[in-house]
Amino acid sequence: MALPPNIPTSFVPHSAQGPARRFSSGADFSGALGFIGYGALALVVVVSFGVFIYGRVLAATLAADDQALAKAQASIDPATVQSFVRLQDRLTSSKALLEGHLQMSSFFALLGTVLPTSVSISTLSIDLDATGKPKIEATGVAANFNALAAASNAIAADGRIKNAIFSHITINSDHTVGFALAATLDPALTAFSASGAPQAQASTSDAMPAEEGTASTSTP
Repeated sequence: MALPPNIPTSFVPHSAQGPARRFSSGADFSGALGFIGYGALALVVVVSFGVFIYGRVLAATLAADDQALAKAQASIDPATVQSFVRLQDRLTSSKALLEGHLQMSSFFALLGTVLPTSVSISTLSIDLDATGKPKIEATGVAANFNALAAASNAIAADGRIKNAIFSHITINSDHTVGFALAATLDPALTAFSASGAPQAQASTSDAMPAEEGTASTSTP
């Protein structure tokens, strides 16, 4: 028996459940962004509050320092300040005078050290040259040529009496040797010292042999 044309020959049964539910990730992403935004907003609020508090603390500290400075300035006596200024000016002037003062104790102590006992100084003059260095011109008497040579060697070895030139060497009637001495001095040798202690090296013996090239000598 043939089926009527309006009756399907097959069919697919439909499920009883409705269409599958699809979930979108857009809602989750927007929620995470919102959480981050609220956290950032809270952080900004906390930082702003901290800056405000720190500013108030600094302002209070500055006000206290200003008050302390004002009290300190008010306690200063102008007369006392002027006295300190005058004292500083006097000390500065005194220092300048002392720096230009010639102290001869060290030089005389050096002469007593480097010159043998058989050599004596008769006249001595001290002046400043064009460069401000002290220079000396002296005359003296030596017992003999060996004593004069020993004095020349000792002066050259010490080094603080510079460019020493022995001249006008003469033999006196008593067989002593007369001489003239010209030299420049190390400025430190005549510089003022608060202690006033002379500086001198080891003494020179009368028997020191003469050596060539220690000091210049010339005859008239």
